[in-house]
Amino acid sequence: MKKRLSIVLCMTLMATSLLAGCKKKEEAPEPKETVSEAEETETETGKDGMARSYLTGEWIDADLAKKKPVAIMIGNTNDALPQYGLSQADVLYEAPAEGGITRLMPIFQDYSGLDKIGSVRSCRHYYAYYAMEFDAIYIHYGQAIYATELLESGKVEDLNGLEGAIDSATFYRDKSRKAPHNAFVSTDGIDAGIELKGYDTELPSDYKGHYQFNEDDEKEIELTDGADAAVVQPGYYINNPWFVYNSEDGLYYRFQYKKEHMDENTGTQLAFKNILLQYCDYTKLDDAHGYLDVESTGEGTGKYITNGKVIDVTWKKASENEPTRYYDASGNEITLNQGKTMVCVLLNDMEKKLNIYATEDEFTPPSAK
Repeated sequence: MKKRLSIVLCMTLMATSLLAGCKKKEEAPEPKETVSEAEETETETGKDGMARSYLTGEWIDADLAKKKPVAIMIGNTNDALPQYGLSQADVLYEAPAEGGITRLMPIFQDYSGLDKIGSVRSCRHYYAYYAMEFDAIYIHYGQAIYATELLESGKVEDLNGLEGAIDSATFYRDKSRKAPHNAFVSTDGIDAGIELKGYDTELPSDYKGHYQFNEDDEKEIELTDGADAAVVQPGYYINNPWFVYNSEDGLYYRFQYKKEHMDENTGTQLAFKNILLQYCDYTKLDDAHGYLDVESTGEGTGKYITNGKVIDVTWKKASENEPTRYYDASGNEITLNQGKTMVCVLLNDMEKKLNIYATEDEFTPPSAK
């Protein structure tokens, strides 16, 4: 009897289980359509795995777009030529140093694959402030005494060749060049220096960028109310640079020292989609060396040049940690065309040295004088 009851009980349990399984299968909802990870990424960024560059407005790898850029002090005297790596920079600053010479500060979002960038020279404090506008890691070899306090304040994330460990890790010497124009950096050296310092390589999550750029579905900015600008001479008088507009590709090609300004790494001439001229107040800090204090905060006047046209702008920078903003005559912040930007920081008494020519025929290159 007990055996028969056990068999009946087992059969009942098996039937119940089968019925439950069938019921569960019958009631299972139809699978919903899901958005693939690639489609989600495309929805959020506009392109699969891509994001806008804060420096150019162009689409780049999303992980790269999150990285802090690096800004590097580059010598720009005749003795410092040729220069290496400048064509890969996204933004290039030029500003006066002592004695009428200028130095360059290329800002790189992507400095990968470069064996030689330089030659690297010493810091001037206003260059460091410009680097801070982009939250960039600032690379230099030494500094003028007036920059020491800022560099030691902890406000600037820098790689300084005067620090023995950084010199060994980041910099190397080109034996074919004479000091002080023989210090160079590379991709591996920069990465080693950043690791040694323990710097975070990603931009803060609340970083908003420096410039605003036109969108993909918008026409390029033409500055229809602006004057023609086929040739631009900013007014630096030692290297005497100028830019010539090429209507075929919409870029301004740079010249200095009476010839094309070339990147020795690539054999290509430097070219830019946008040019910003920024006039600044300044004072002379000493007579012995002629060091300058160029005011990077406050406000002033300038020019925006793109696509063969130029307009007047004003610039404002509220504090040392904020980016410089540029405004048109109506008080609206200007929008840049996507691409590389050249920023020429000019002393406020240099405006009379600026020359902008409507046509290339009106211009006589310095080499032809």
